Amino acid sequence: MHAHPDDETLWTGGTIARYAAAGVRVTLVTCTLGEEGEVIPDELRGLDSEGADQLGGYRIGELRRACASLGVTEQRFLGGIGCWRDSGMVWQEHGKTATAAPRSHPRSLVAGDPAEQTAQLEAALREVRPQVVVTYASDGGYGHPDHVRAHELTVAATQRVPEVRRLFYAVRSVADLRAGLERLGESSDVPFPLPDAAELPAVEPDEITTSVDVAEQLPAKLAALREHRTQVRVWTGDSSGGVGTAAYALSNGIGQPVSTTEYYALGSGDEPAPSTDLFAGLNTTSERAATSEQAGSHDE
Repeated sequence: MHAHPDDETLWTGGTIARYAAAGVRVTLVTCTLGEEGEVIPDELRGLDSEGADQLGGYRIGELRRACASLGVTEQRFLGGIGCWRDSGMVWQEHGKTATAAPRSHPRSLVAGDPAEQTAQLEAALREVRPQVVVTYASDGGYGHPDHVRAHELTVAATQRVPEVRRLFYAVRSVADLRAGLERLGESSDVPFPLPDAAELPAVEPDEITTSVDVAEQLPAKLAALREHRTQVRVWTGDSSGGVGTAAYALSNGIGQPVSTTEYYALGSGDEPAPSTDLFAGLNTTSERAATSEQAGSHDE
């Protein structure tokens, strides 16, 4: 459950690609078309909400291509295409966190009725019947109001659908972020200014329950990120020890590392929280074997 096109890749792209490749049914729900996004390429800036206001339609294409890169074949918009509009946000703290825009569209996600939106998500969950659901933590990751609303809707809807066995929040590890920034700092070729790890939203190790290794899925994640070219710039350096160094920047221009691990906190559901596999312990067998045949019985 994500707020805008590109969030699925930025927050959970490696995890999506990993489970999709293993035969897991992965369904992506996106709340809005991302109409209020700040456009990076000069030649496309006329698409934004202050110009032709065609960015949302353009980003549908970006999302579909990114989903293809990740192996996702089921993607839907909350309430249907165009039902809810991006609420917008403004960067604060030198472009590292976000807050609500001073004005939002009447059809924006945050202006909508939470009960109606929850019912829309509940209907999707009852249709798909996933065992595992992933969204953001209560702060939305970095403060965007649509991310916060997505969290609230997901918490409410999953409580009504008994087939959902676990709800996870995608988070960033401050230790991993620090290590990634240090690696990037050793390269003179990174085209983005790099922040201090303490300046970016991230959580301490004791808040993380599950770490998913996505090193093998890094090429798929990078390919998906590149499809979101209105919103993301991607840089890849030379490979070292078989693992490349990669970074991305949003419209704020600040560089961030692309990690080979994606981190989660168990929000609710079956315990104990799995350490490396979102589905661990949900099978009738004691451990989930990493084969397509067994993975096919899982839904996310």
